Amino acid sequence: MIEHPVLSDENRPPPKAVADAAERGLELRREHKRGGAEVGVRRAEQLMRQEILSDRDIRSTYSCFARHVVDKHGRDWNNKDKPSAGYIAWRLWGGDAARDWIHGLRETLPEVGV
Repeated sequence: MIEHPVLSDENRPPPKAVADAAERGLELRREHKRGGAEVGVRRAEQLMRQEILSDRDIRSTYSCFARHVVDKHGRDWNNKDKPSAGYIAWRLWGGDAARDWIHGLRETLPEVGV
């Protein structure tokens, strides 16, 4: 049987850089009236408040980044005046800071069904 380390609650609140990126994502969404689904808005609000993420939240966020990394190659990703919907959604989920942080957390979780 493989032993998995327990992920403590002290490691689960998002870092400030993640909270700041999520807040900026919400600002961009309001300003441009696009980007992200309601689940992304809820995640942004959770990240912005630096709430503790459950195992399910961690897995969901990890999966979101894995699915949407291709958006970084889309049109207007780096357009500061008119950012793409994908860019805004990426920020809602906490941006690159969250992707890196979540990747580390995800590695400490046991596989589902184990």
